[in-house]
Amino acid sequence: MIIAKDTMVTVTYELKYDDADAQLIEKVEKDNPLTFLCGTGKMLEHFEGKLTGLKSGDAFDFKLTAEQAYGPVTEQAVVDVPLSAFEVEGKVDEELVKVGNSIPMMDSYGNKLHGIVLEAKDGSLRMDFNHPLAGEDLHFKGKVTEVREPKPEEMMASCDSGGCNDSGCGDGGCCSGC
Repeated sequence: MIIAKDTMVTVTYELKYDDADAQLIEKVEKDNPLTFLCGTGKMLEHFEGKLTGLKSGDAFDFKLTAEQAYGPVTEQAVVDVPLSAFEVEGKVDEELVKVGNSIPMMDSYGNKLHGIVLEAKDGSLRMDFNHPLAGEDLHFKGKVTEVREPKPEEMMASCDSGGCNDSGCGDGGCCSGC
């Protein structure tokens, strides 16, 4: 079986910055591989595109530009957030809002995101919501360890988590079996 839309894919890989130093960012090994349902929008589109057509046992070695990966660093993703947004029962946890901390948050649409505290000033926090790898070219090298049909519960999990489309099932696409 080859990697295509609606196949379960398992890979191991090393992810490095694509620069002269080739610093390791992440290593995914066979004792804890990456497994995903292809075509649901959970993975980088170009990452899936580079894997499409490969089969179990195939090696891969490719680069993604910043634009193909997490995009460029944008100033619009650096915002001031009122300190009151971090109050619980009228108090702000000073350990939470320290400069350099990554704080899990949710936008007004319910999307999960992480913001890095850059500065605390005048009752607000300056936070950077750019992806940590924004602006970086990436190099993936690894191996496809399995390609198979998804189990019904794996298809449902994708639907339940909003895969396939923004509202989950109902578009007749990857979740048509849900």
